[in-house]
Amino acid sequence: MPAVATVPKAPAPRDTEAASRILRHWREAMPQDRMAHLVKDATRSFLRALQQRLARHDVALGHWTFLRILWERDGLTKRELSIEAGVAEPTTFTALRAMETLGYVRLEQRPDNRKNVYVFLTLEGRKLKRQLVPLAEEVNAIATRGVPEVDVATARRVLLLMINNLAQEEDNQRP
Repeated sequence: MPAVATVPKAPAPRDTEAASRILRHWREAMPQDRMAHLVKDATRSFLRALQQRLARHDVALGHWTFLRILWERDGLTKRELSIEAGVAEPTTFTALRAMETLGYVRLEQRPDNRKNVYVFLTLEGRKLKRQLVPLAEEVNAIATRGVPEVDVATARRVLLLMINNLAQEEDNQRP
């Protein structure tokens, strides 16, 4: 069966303008700005592209983070999920209540431990994985288009090393 060509949706003018400003900043105004700023701008671009795609499925970007974690480790406590997502517990609780209303998760307390709230995906929440993961893969493919595989591998290795270096430094700063 021949592949069907799809016409890519044109980016919204606001998104194109934001990308243009970011690129102009890095190419002209501050080509040697700090690495953290470059990573932040790249992250914002990734998230904006993913958010557009998730919105087509009525899934909030904030829910994506929790779904991704739960697809790998269902049944975490609310606290464990907060730590894993890197957000405060009240933020997690608000998102989980909304996700519960949408039918993506169910929150449970166990009779032997009424303190902890456990988070479980519903069937609907599990089914979202088949729809949403390809969207994230598409964003990654777009972002790395034209980048040789060896450079992608180098970028991953360098970013992981930076994450490790910063985590070690954080550990060294603890009393």
